[in-house]
Amino acid sequence: MTDDATTTVSVPQPKPQPKGMTIHHRRYALTMLFLIYMLNFVDRQIVNILAEPIKRELGLMDWQLGSLTGLSFAIFYATLALPIARWAERANRVRIVALSAITWSLFTAVCGVAQNFTQLFLARVGVGVGEAGCTPASQSLISDYTTREKRASALAFFSMGIPAGSLVGMVVGGLIADSLGWRASFALVGVPGIALGLLAYFTLPEPRTSSVAASGAQSTPSLREALSELGGKRTYIWLTVAMVAMSFGIYSNLAFQSSHFLRNHAEGLGVLAARLHDLTGIQLGPTGFLGTVLGLIVGICGAAGTWLGGRATDRAVARGSLNAYATIPAAAALCLPFALFATYLTSNTVAALCLMGLPMLLQSIYYGPIFAAVQSLVRPRTRATATAIFLFFANLIGLGLGPLSVGLISDVLARSMGSGDGIRWALISTSLVYVLAAMAFMAARKTIRRDIVS
Repeated sequence: MTDDATTTVSVPQPKPQPKGMTIHHRRYALTMLFLIYMLNFVDRQIVNILAEPIKRELGLMDWQLGSLTGLSFAIFYATLALPIARWAERANRVRIVALSAITWSLFTAVCGVAQNFTQLFLARVGVGVGEAGCTPASQSLISDYTTREKRASALAFFSMGIPAGSLVGMVVGGLIADSLGWRASFALVGVPGIALGLLAYFTLPEPRTSSVAASGAQSTPSLREALSELGGKRTYIWLTVAMVAMSFGIYSNLAFQSSHFLRNHAEGLGVLAARLHDLTGIQLGPTGFLGTVLGLIVGICGAAGTWLGGRATDRAVARGSLNAYATIPAAAALCLPFALFATYLTSNTVAALCLMGLPMLLQSIYYGPIFAAVQSLVRPRTRATATAIFLFFANLIGLGLGPLSVGLISDVLARSMGSGDGIRWALISTSLVYVLAAMAFMAARKTIRRDIVS
């Protein structure tokens, strides 16, 4: 057998829907998991819009801001995801997701009482600890709720929690920060996650029956067997490389795009906020205005890109084109550097905000295809582990080092360019990582048809 993409092999038929679950149960479950994932990103990303107020009050450098948005969160998020995922292969996944939501929400509220960098860093570590249990268990559940033909769309719907959470985090965080301060923003956004976690614990369906769960504990592959299965999949390895590169670029961009606008377009934002007040009577400060606008851009364009990627991939897979899991995100990744260059190099505030919509759309296209591919590359009882290992590298390298790298580059460039141009060129230089992502996706394309098993 060759690695040629045109090689004809038999692909196992998708398994039937879980017994005892009606279409209404599945819709409720998918909606609940979407809302939990949305709050996951509200609590994860809210620090981005609050970065400048936090920096001023606590006297931080850009590298410290980068560590708060990336490294502090990623260290424990990445390392705990695997043992929690192994637990999820055997235990009740609903309870894992619910308890995770309650934990990260409590630590988000704690961020609001931090008095220095160390305390805030440790509180963000707590957020990462809580969120470590969400994604692997949730994606494993979704794969049990749906058939392979609808898996990319279902996981794309789940992944729409990323732009939706970023929207809510930026808008709500910015508005609360304008009126009550950044500390109140952390405290107030933590409350809904606690309530939703409790609701999920008592109402979310777990497809595994008690008898299936009991027998499954004996049939679940050991960690060594799971690693052996994953290590033999060249597609999985290349998709992991692609995910790391995409995460590095996306989290770097999200962490500092607000800082870029507040430093390079402060005057333009003030003018736009004044015009908004004249037209509507709504009074917003720069942070509240920018949070609202960027939140809408990230939310709307990100949701559109996520939906588009999932729907296009499902249609292509239904026609037998399994390569779409890789080619669709590869095309989007290749276009991203050019879209970001145009956005960050323009001096016109309105043009820059409008141009930001295109990279937000493009960077969201890959969510549905890549997660659906990973879930399809392994047996059902290895899915949570596959996702956890996949996200271990993506978060430790992409999330942990991406924002930190931008912060370090910005601090160095600021010595000669000033803080505005320093952050601009730090963001532009790191956007070239998307080319590596596109190359990795195309490498995965060569073997994906052979490697898909479920």
